[in-house]
Amino acid sequence: MHLLFENVIKNLVLLWTGKYKELDEGSGEYEFPKGVWEAIGAATAASGSDIPGIFAARPPDVLADKIAFTADTWSFWLLYIGPVVLHNRFRRPIYYNHFMKLSRLVHLCLQFEYTQKDIQDIRLGFSSWVEEYEKLYYQNLPSHLSACPLTIHGLLHIADSIEQIAPVWASWAFPTERFCGQLQPAIKSRRYPFANIDNYISANAQPSHIKILYGLEDDLNLKRKTTLGTHFAHPDYPTCILLPPRRPASTVTQFWTDKICVALATRYNTSIQTIRKYLSTDNIERWGKVRRLNGGDSMNASSLVPIAEDRRDATFIRYELLVDRNARSRKKRSEFTLQAFYGQLQHIFVVTLKSTLVLGIDIDTTLILAGIQRAEMKNFYSTGLFSSTKMGLSEVVDMTSVQCLIGRIKAGTHGWVVLDRTGVQQWAMHVTDT
Repeated sequence: MHLLFENVIKNLVLLWTGKYKELDEGSGEYEFPKGVWEAIGAATAASGSDIPGIFAARPPDVLADKIAFTADTWSFWLLYIGPVVLHNRFRRPIYYNHFMKLSRLVHLCLQFEYTQKDIQDIRLGFSSWVEEYEKLYYQNLPSHLSACPLTIHGLLHIADSIEQIAPVWASWAFPTERFCGQLQPAIKSRRYPFANIDNYISANAQPSHIKILYGLEDDLNLKRKTTLGTHFAHPDYPTCILLPPRRPASTVTQFWTDKICVALATRYNTSIQTIRKYLSTDNIERWGKVRRLNGGDSMNASSLVPIAEDRRDATFIRYELLVDRNARSRKKRSEFTLQAFYGQLQHIFVVTLKSTLVLGIDIDTTLILAGIQRAEMKNFYSTGLFSSTKMGLSEVVDMTSVQCLIGRIKAGTHGWVVLDRTGVQQWAMHVTDT
């Protein structure tokens, strides 16, 4: 995939900015007017503050900081940032649609597993994309032959490589490049570079062998050990832990107390008045952060962890709830489906309920709840993304509904476009009663 990120995307940018091997547009209209690419670069750099660090490194200005744009950076730009910052920038929509087709194909290539239909879609998709590329940029002009380098032809073989070797994530060059990056500082001699590399590899391999042979992984670990400090964990919530700051019940406002009562009334199928009777406000406390275990995200509550100017926003999240498809029809039987929502995590509550037969609670119960302000979503045209122009209602949901962080990119009058990396391994699962 490096040929795509390091060559194809870069060449497209050079074509759009009129800097590709001194070629002109010919009969096309794909070069950006003066100042447009500067605005795109500035929008790319500005997006970093609202994209959590777990997504990727902070994106640099694509115009002013070309050295910082690695294959990894170009990959993220193609998949997530480009579809937003390029929207309505071309003089003819056909060029944007052509770019979007490439972005969707790369999304398809980066799946963890494929069906035969997926591979066929990749094969036919790249074939169609290359044909359209030739019409838009090569234009059957001998003078534009340099617009068709070997890397364009290489796209036609991606599907074959997947069938013959493995999914692209299992065979691409990112691990090798990172290893080469570790080796480069070890080269101190121009005359004997390979001896330096050999010594470096041997010196690193020997401690590893000793750790394995004698079980000294922890004793010989030179990395600084990270401690959770004061945190909160509960056996009923094995997928997450809560981290400071922590605030007492006196800091919970009446507004959010009411929202908690509504959530509990729904949970225990009773009235809000009954919940108020058995819910003691002294048994509610607030926490500042929640961390999903086993490789999940760390999410901040905006009320306790303010967003500093030099920090990246980690408060907007994806959460999933069961929604009754027949809610508007009283005569129909309830039919619940899992639906995704987006919003800002504003509060993290720990609520303790005493045992009571009225609510069907046999023992004291602890609940971890999330106070969220929902974002009102709408489709962002043909991109397959969603955008939000304003925030909607506030609600309290169980923490198990909170899935992961999302990113956002400012899109002018369209508000904020949501960047959701969620894959099948991160989706919530609802098991029906049997």
